[in-house]
Amino acid sequence: MTTKGITRSTGRKLGRFAWHYVEMVIAMLAGMFALAPLWPDAWTALPEVHALVMATDMTIGMTVAMALRRHSWARIGEMAAAMYLPFLVLLVPFWLGALSAMGLMTAGHVIMFPLMLAAMVWRRDHYWH
Repeated sequence: MTTKGITRSTGRKLGRFAWHYVEMVIAMLAGMFALAPLWPDAWTALPEVHALVMATDMTIGMTVAMALRRHSWARIGEMAAAMYLPFLVLLVPFWLGALSAMGLMTAGHVIMFPLMLAAMVWRRDHYWH
């Protein structure tokens, strides 16, 4: 006797993939709002430190959510890198005076989301089910 595995339609897989992305964004926002009050004001007064603190808060929230869903530490690390990388790269133009503090925060967040999506697409065998 042959047993067929459960197959999901492409639309359903896409829906689950998109929902997983949304869940990570919600977890990032929760981390950002829950952990932000814990940092000393003197630290967050510096734009570059504030950007890295915010990335840390969001990464902690996303890490907790992914760990609860039993994602591997390798996948969690890739997603954390996608969240920090924009800010780390943008610190150079910020320090050179080519980017304002608001530009650093805005561009870092705008770049972060497509990088996270790219990480998910790159590892779609992990996220596409």
